[in-house]
Amino acid sequence: QVQLVESGGGLVQPGGSLRLSCAASGSIRSIYTMGWYRQAPGQQRELVATITTDSSTTYADSVKGRFTISRDNAKKTVYLQMNSLKSEDTADYYCKMTIRSSDYVVAGVWGQGTQVTVSS
Repeated sequence: QVQLVESGGGLVQPGGSLRLSCAASGSIRSIYTMGWYRQAPGQQRELVATITTDSSTTYADSVKGRFTISRDNAKKTVYLQMNSLKSEDTADYYCKMTIRSSDYVVAGVWGQGTQVTVSS
């Protein structure tokens, strides 16, 4: 089975930085769009950023200019560099990849989530 494993979350002060990583493993043929989502306490999950196979990116308005999404296809990994962090960035962050598996099935696959807390 395909699995996404996230890392890099933690506690950081306002204005600080964190870099999240999400690595895919399993029976993978191709990885298409990769993305990051977040869910704050009591809130719905929202899209943070996406990156396509052509490295075209999109960002939520709330993170533009502060966050950068990137991918390393050889490592089957997507990253989220988060700078100038604010308290409102506090959330559980989830990666998602659209993956074609070895049996040619295309599906969206989610990571388990990693917690980011921005607090002084």
